[in-house]
Amino acid sequence: MSRLSLSLALPAAGSAVAASRVDNHRARSLFRRATIQARLTLAFCVLGAMSLTVTLLGVWQLHAMEAQALAAGATALQGQAMQATWILLGVTGVLAALMLPVVVALLVHILRPMYGAVRIARQVADGDLSVKVRTGGSDEMARLMLALDDMTENLRRIVGEVVHSADAVAHAGTQVRQGQQDLSQRTETQASTLEETASSMEELTATVSQNAETARKATALAAGAAGVATEGGQVVGQVVQSMSGISESARRIADIIGVIDGIAFQTNILALNAAVEAARAGEQGRGFAVVAAEVRSLAQRSAEAAREIKTLITDSVDRVESGARLVDTAGRKMDAIVSSVCEVSALIAEIAAASEEQRSGIEQVNAAIGQMDQVVQKNAALVDQTSHATETLHEHSAALLRSVAQFRLEDAAGMASQRLAAPGAGA
Repeated sequence: MSRLSLSLALPAAGSAVAASRVDNHRARSLFRRATIQARLTLAFCVLGAMSLTVTLLGVWQLHAMEAQALAAGATALQGQAMQATWILLGVTGVLAALMLPVVVALLVHILRPMYGAVRIARQVADGDLSVKVRTGGSDEMARLMLALDDMTENLRRIVGEVVHSADAVAHAGTQVRQGQQDLSQRTETQASTLEETASSMEELTATVSQNAETARKATALAAGAAGVATEGGQVVGQVVQSMSGISESARRIADIIGVIDGIAFQTNILALNAAVEAARAGEQGRGFAVVAAEVRSLAQRSAEAAREIKTLITDSVDRVESGARLVDTAGRKMDAIVSSVCEVSALIAEIAAASEEQRSGIEQVNAAIGQMDQVVQKNAALVDQTSHATETLHEHSAALLRSVAQFRLEDAAGMASQRLAAPGAGA
């Protein structure tokens, strides 16, 4: 009888397997798109359907055996078949009654933690990181809930660190922006000061250049004055020599006048002697006496003229000597003047050289100020760029604070998040 049952059941099972192979792809596609609850329900339904199919196949086989028994006229076998049918149906019903609560409990045990995990994942996706995952047991769902709890805890820690880092970045950006504003103001002030300094240095350069030119002219004039003074000293020396010669000539003339005075004195003595001799000669020497008187008169007049000339020559010699002394003094003064003029010329030359060096130094200072002005302008441009970058950093940090503000952490962390996000929103 078992061989007959097997031969009858195999064609039905083969047709069922063939039908399942035809719809395999469609069933897999629908199964992937279905929820876990639907998958489990479908799996249990398929299991129940297979059990029911096997039961029905058994009942059908029993009916077939009963029909064969009726055809053979075996009443006892028919009763046993009916009894087996009812036993099979009863066992199937009992199994179905026992499986139903087991299936329901299994569904509840699997789906309830899954719904909890979905709810927690949805809260985390909505930004609520303050959710607490409560789990128990050591099965797969417990491990899933524990993994969700670890993930939530890590997210809370990461978001907290991001909040504090974003607040630190925002605070640093605010300080940097204030510093950049102060630096920009100082740079503008420095640029203005450099412009004023450059203008003053240009005026000073013009003044120093004019002073240098004036010093060069003064050097030339001092050199000319030194030359003139030197020539004047030479002329004074020549005058001193001439006065010395005049004084010597005057002394010689005085000597000659002395000789003439002596000759006049001797002539006067001779005239007196001739007059005495003429008086002794009487009437014969009267003419000779007249001549002697005239000679005496001429000698006296010559002596007086010689004395007057001597007096004049003496006065002239005294004046020439006084003039020579004055000329000698003037020569020494002229030498001192020449020396002073040379010293003044040397000082003016040094002043001119110093003025030239000063002009060159001021030109270098002007060039350095020009370079400093260029550097300050570049610094101002860099400050503007840095200010723009700082403003962008502040905006990004504020946006980051606004982004992390949507996460709700624990009570203290949430209050800190809202407190930290407020300045960013205000900015």
